[in-house]
Amino acid sequence: MGNFSNFKDILMLFRLVLLLIGLNANLVYGQEASSVSSPRPTLLVLGDSLSAAHNIPEKQGWVTLMSERLARKTPPWTVINASVSGETSSGGLSRLPNLLASHKPQWVMLELGANDGLRGLPLKNIRANLQKMIQLSQASGAKVILIGIMLPPNYGAAYRDPFARMYRELAEQNKLTLVPFLLEGIADNPSLMQPDGLHPTALA
Repeated sequence: MGNFSNFKDILMLFRLVLLLIGLNANLVYGQEASSVSSPRPTLLVLGDSLSAAHNIPEKQGWVTLMSERLARKTPPWTVINASVSGETSSGGLSRLPNLLASHKPQWVMLELGANDGLRGLPLKNIRANLQKMIQLSQASGAKVILIGIMLPPNYGAAYRDPFARMYRELAEQNKLTLVPFLLEGIADNPSLMQPDGLHPTALA
């Protein structure tokens, strides 16, 4: 995602940055960003291939681009990208306790559930895993940003619609900041997507 001009319509990267440094939380739905007492705030990103720069140079992934900008703020931010391609909500849940203990983040960004959905796993299980991750993060003292995903149309409205709604409901229930769809304005543009139709190119 190296070409920022393609983010004109949604400004997703800059929305995340502005939210985290507390300048304009109104660009996304949910909780108000607040100042962090730590002299060097830490953000933990726990996601799947969308956050792990799948099949593109790591330096062009959105997490790296965001990290570079946050590192230039005062105070500078530390961004820990614990994203793994192919990760599921259950896998993320199993890794989260150690990540929280090791890095003690003030913010946790959860971008998980897509691989569960692509496998057609029960929504109640996905939701339960996400809820547990939210609770663990909040119990550690971290604020949570939840990143939603939308499944391809061929999954059918009976599964696809409640899947997308699940993220909104979790955000409302837990009073979280929600980024409804990380690939908004990108996923419906074939020129910005890899041949699999699931991952963005470096031009996105």
